[in-house]
Amino acid sequence: MRQPQPSTRSCWPRARSMRSYAPAVSWILVAPAIAILAIGFLYPLLRLIMLSLSAGPSATYGRLLREPLYATVLASSIVTAVSVTFACIVLGYPVALAMARLRKRAAALTTACVLIPLWTSVLIRSYAWIVLLQRNGLINSLLIAEGLTQGPIKLLYTQGAVILAMTHVLLPFAILPIFSILRAVPNDYVRAAHSLGAGKVKAFFLVTLPLSLPGVFAGAILCFVLALGFYITPALVGGPESMMMASLIGQQTTVLLDWPFAAALSTVLLAITLLIVVAFRKSLSFSKGLSSVY
Repeated sequence: MRQPQPSTRSCWPRARSMRSYAPAVSWILVAPAIAILAIGFLYPLLRLIMLSLSAGPSATYGRLLREPLYATVLASSIVTAVSVTFACIVLGYPVALAMARLRKRAAALTTACVLIPLWTSVLIRSYAWIVLLQRNGLINSLLIAEGLTQGPIKLLYTQGAVILAMTHVLLPFAILPIFSILRAVPNDYVRAAHSLGAGKVKAFFLVTLPLSLPGVFAGAILCFVLALGFYITPALVGGPESMMMASLIGQQTTVLLDWPFAAALSTVLLAITLLIVVAFRKSLSFSKGLSSVY
C-alpha cells in the first residue's frame, strides 16, 4: 500500500500581486509616499516658482538676459559639470570593470577603496585638496624638489583644481552604477565572442561596452546633476573665475538678500537640469534601439 507523500507546499501564504488589490486599497498604500513627495518636493518647488515671479518676470528672468555675467556663470557651470562627468566616466569605467572581473579578495579590496571615500565628509576631502594644491603644498614641494619648476606654481583656486576635486568626490557615483550593470552581464557572452574569433579588445567594444551602457548613462546622470549643483568644493578650491551657479545663488540669498532673483536662478538651473536628463533618457532609448537593429 502506497504511503501518502508529504506535501511540499510552503505553509506561508503566497504574496499577492498589487493588481489583485482593490483600487481603494492601492491608493491607501501609496498615499503616504504621495504625501511625502507632495510636501517635500512639489510644494517647495511651486513656492520657488511663485517667489521667482513675485517681483515680476522682467525684474528676475529679464535680468538674466540683460546682464551677461549670469549667462557666463551658467555656461561655466554646465561646462564644468560636463567635464567632471566625462572624467568620472573615463576614470570610473576601468575601476568598475576591475571590480566586476576580479577575484574575491581583490574585488573586495577594490570595492573598499571605492566605498571608504563615501564615508568621509565632502568638506574634509575638499580641504585635503587644498593641502595638496596650495603654494607650499605637497605637489609644489615635489615639483620643486625634482627640479621641474623653479618655484611654486598656481594650482589652487583655478578651474582645473575645481574639476579635479569634484571628480574625486563624485567618482564613486559613476563607478557603482557601472559596476552593478557589468556584474549582471554573463561571462558567456564574452566567451561566445572569443569563440567566434573576436579578440579581447573587439569583444569589449562589441559585447561588454554596449551591454554596460545603461550603467554608464545612469552614472553620467548622477554625476552631472550633482556636479551642476555643487557648492562646497567649488567654493573652497575655486577662485572668482570659477564661480558656479550654486555659489551665485548662495551669494544672492545670504549676502544680497535678493530672494526672488535667487529663486529665478534656481528655477532656470532646475529647468536646464531636467532638459539634460530628458536628453540623456532619449539617448539611452536610441542606443537600445540601435543595438537591437544590429
